[in-house]
Amino acid sequence: MTSDPQAFVAPADEAPPPARFDTLPLDPKLLRAVADQGYMSMTPIQAKAIPIVLEGRDVMGAAQTGTGKTAAFSIPLLQKMMRHENSSASPARHPVRALVLAPTRELADQVANNVKAYAKHCNLRAAVVFGGIDMKPQTLELKAGVEILIATPGRLLDHIEAKNAVLNQVEYVVLDEADRMLDIGFLPDLQRILSYLPKQRQTLLFSATFSPEIKRLANSYLQDPILVEVARPNATATNVEQRFFSVGDDDKRRAVLHLLKERGITQSLVFVNSKLGAARLARSFERDGLRTSALHGDKSQDERLKALAAFKAGEVDLMVATDVAARGLDIVDLPAVFNFDVPFNAEDYVHRIGRTGRAGASGLAFTLVTRNDARLIGDIEKLIKKKIDLDPLELDDERSRPPARRPLRDDDRPARTESRAPASPAVAGPSPRRYEPRAASRDPFFDKPYEARASDEPAAWERSAPSVPAPTRLSPNIRPKRKVAALLGGAAKA
Repeated sequence: MTSDPQAFVAPADEAPPPARFDTLPLDPKLLRAVADQGYMSMTPIQAKAIPIVLEGRDVMGAAQTGTGKTAAFSIPLLQKMMRHENSSASPARHPVRALVLAPTRELADQVANNVKAYAKHCNLRAAVVFGGIDMKPQTLELKAGVEILIATPGRLLDHIEAKNAVLNQVEYVVLDEADRMLDIGFLPDLQRILSYLPKQRQTLLFSATFSPEIKRLANSYLQDPILVEVARPNATATNVEQRFFSVGDDDKRRAVLHLLKERGITQSLVFVNSKLGAARLARSFERDGLRTSALHGDKSQDERLKALAAFKAGEVDLMVATDVAARGLDIVDLPAVFNFDVPFNAEDYVHRIGRTGRAGASGLAFTLVTRNDARLIGDIEKLIKKKIDLDPLELDDERSRPPARRPLRDDDRPARTESRAPASPAVAGPSPRRYEPRAASRDPFFDKPYEARASDEPAAWERSAPSVPAPTRLSPNIRPKRKVAALLGGAAKA
């Protein structure tokens, strides 16, 4: 049925694949779109994977993040679907033929933008569906017909159950960042989606890291796959300078500000481990005078896309984000990445620092380490197979910290007393005061019980008071009855 993906690996001694896109057997429309994107030479993963995909083989592609995996699978698939190209307005002429599954909304949106850019001169339609936004516009686009569908697993299942997406004509399936989909629990959704697809199909699996779980997934759903590796598994980019600084928990924010000033960094991505921490840290950097935005799962999809667009446009200095921004986001010329919190998953470290140093550019990756992060740092060392050295960080803004309070000593008190009033020469120094409760004054007269005297007579007001009980006090809102004559119904005198 399936074979081990390690069984057939692209031989290293073969002639190197063509290094330029114009030497590939691609349609002129695709070559024109690739040239419009400024692509001339292929990256290593593109040079090895594209010819194999064009042959119709299943592929497991492993490469460092930021090396062009999206183009490595989308360009050859578009080439293979050019035979279905047509300008008909009928939705039946545009069924879903290629399905790309991505773990996060941001990655799905980015892949869709790249695919649409490569297919802009073709009559092949592409659409993206993900959660967090209204389904109605997505439904209308699916009903009109699309050839390439990029989706997150959860929202795709919603459309399948609503009969909006029909996948019985899918010929190509791509699992992008498959390890991340397994990490966040998408394996049951993946199995359900793959059960709706035809058995005869070409399946591509691309990821920056390959775990044993990913290889088991490939054995289940890929047919005789070819493993294409262009870098050591789980390796970090060699063009990214990685520094680890030992700091205290209360000094992390000041350490970021210090490194931004010292290195002259104009824009950076700051990773934290929690959504609440991202929101709070963003507000703190705002108070420091930096243009800051936050990106985490509690924000709506529209807010996340706007924050990401503002960051890419250079309108934001710092973007504080959780690991939703660690995978697949392509930010051109991002100079630095900060790990404000050491990631819980060591593989996320590889993806976080992969946001900088993309497409051969240099980058900086700073990780702030506290005494509680020893185990997490050990996991990263095992993953990247490299000893991590912690560097001390001297902060030059100690004056901005409020001075620590110390307890008042006895030798401080004389000076404070002398500044208020001169001390008497007969007194050597003020003695410390003690709190002593003041004794209450006692009067024997008030301690005696009340005794009525026989000679006491009632007061004048008591003698003149009537013996009948006093009338009940009426409410001020009730008017008293007026006295009227007996002829008019009044009471007659006795």
